[in-house]
Amino acid sequence: MKVIRDPVHGYIELDEIALSLIDTPSMQRLRRINQLGLSNLVYPGANHTRFEHSIGVMHLATVLTSQINSVTVNEKNELRAAALLHDIGHGPLSHVTENIISRYTRKKHDDVKDILKRGEISDILDEHSLNPANIAKHIKGESAIGKILSSEIDVDRMDYLVRDAHYTGVAFGLVDHVRLIHEMQFYENKLVVTPGGLKAAESLLVSRFLMHPSVYYHHVSRIAETMCTRAIEYLIKNRALDPFELRDMDDARLFETMRADEGYAGELAQRLDERRLYKRALYVGFNSVGESVLRYRGNVGRVEVEIAEIAGIEPESILIDIPKAPDIAEMKALIKNDVKNDDQMLRLDEASHVVATLELAHKDNWRMGVYTPKEHRDAVGKAAREFFEAKKTTKQFRLNEL
Repeated sequence: MKVIRDPVHGYIELDEIALSLIDTPSMQRLRRINQLGLSNLVYPGANHTRFEHSIGVMHLATVLTSQINSVTVNEKNELRAAALLHDIGHGPLSHVTENIISRYTRKKHDDVKDILKRGEISDILDEHSLNPANIAKHIKGESAIGKILSSEIDVDRMDYLVRDAHYTGVAFGLVDHVRLIHEMQFYENKLVVTPGGLKAAESLLVSRFLMHPSVYYHHVSRIAETMCTRAIEYLIKNRALDPFELRDMDDARLFETMRADEGYAGELAQRLDERRLYKRALYVGFNSVGESVLRYRGNVGRVEVEIAEIAGIEPESILIDIPKAPDIAEMKALIKNDVKNDDQMLRLDEASHVVATLELAHKDNWRMGVYTPKEHRDAVGKAAREFFEAKKTTKQFRLNEL
């Protein structure tokens, strides 16, 4: 048993299984995968990695299972291993490359069964009588105890919210995760929050709501990430990058590949290196373009060509970013009802008026972006507004913009 010091959770114990898994190449690669992609272009301190996050998730999973008597020793060991390994399927820059990898390989970041069944990880799991198939299910939340890792309210969310807030310096990640963990239990094979944890669950939802526009969907991050994904797509199209190899890369190797390109990808890589980012030509919400704009998500390339023709510039100078519709899975988390001491369970949005109001507010945070070099901003903005028939709206400042 060894003890390490984590800046978020304090001292964390690592047993023999954890120490063995940490020393595998798959886990060590996570030291070179930035947790928040390119958010360090906005928040200079956001350089934490998937590696430390994985250790934090393992720690929280350990704390939670220690208070549940129905979980066997073997299940606890499987869950600790699953928590530690839950992000080994992430590509470079974490979520920045996830959609591209999924499109070509048909594997999401939590589809890791193939990784668990080969190399050193497979040998370590076999040595400790841990079933790779079970661990893969735990990671995807397909087992009862796997809900601790992947469900509406899970230890993965708890760790990344407090960790991301810590490293960005944003004060919105105030989640009482210690209280929340101690108010969670299994009931009828479902992970539920007891009435005493309602306020802590609310704090998690409010924190995520505030972190969304301030960190996860900050416009500078979105611009940089859109530039990066477009460079990767260019490399794949020109056979300079194998999408199946992309999944096993780290951040440094990806940027090395981008910088080596003498064309469009190399130009974008240089812009990212020098922080000469594209600018917002159009940046609007549903109140301006309506939710029907989501129909363009699958074919932004064609739209970029049309807007470029209207503006009279090359299509490569236009990048369109249409995020998916907002979804707050945590609202479906189950809360045990303490009225008359019955066993009724309520959804979190039914038990909390605070949470119920967040769904509509979350839609207000959604933004579509059309980005272009500074010199084309006016022309592209006019063309994009014409194409999307965007309504002009009165500027309203949010608390996180003041």
